[in-house]
Amino acid sequence: MTDMRDLYQEVILDHSKSPRNFGHIDPSNRESKGHNPLCGDRFTIYALVEDDRIKDVSFEGNGCAISTASASMMTEMLKGLTIKEAQNVFERFHNAMTGNDEGDALDDGLEKLQVLAGVRDYPMRVKCATLAWHTLKAALENASDTVVTE
Repeated sequence: MTDMRDLYQEVILDHSKSPRNFGHIDPSNRESKGHNPLCGDRFTIYALVEDDRIKDVSFEGNGCAISTASASMMTEMLKGLTIKEAQNVFERFHNAMTGNDEGDALDDGLEKLQVLAGVRDYPMRVKCATLAWHTLKAALENASDTVVTE
């Protein structure tokens, strides 16, 4: 079990130190801002959606290792999915983070996100892990308000 925990920590640190899809994509036609006032994480999510499919997605901002790694992994996972598929992944990820699943929410193609599953044992960190996801959901819904994890 310790070996798996160490591996998960390595993956989180890798995504935190070298986030994938970091920066503003141009063109983008969806954008949303997110803020976690408890720890100061702030992200802007950019997406290019064409024909109901996420052609490209990126993020800018700063946050803790968990929030940055989660945003990085999210952008890798959702690129190329339809909006409906992305919403399904969001629900499964959110359920896994909040403990509202039956233990298999991160199976069937979402195993890469399993590295973040341990966060659910730390309720304050769940908001860090889900901030980018809630912000992307708002961008896909063209919501104009800043997402706040309060």
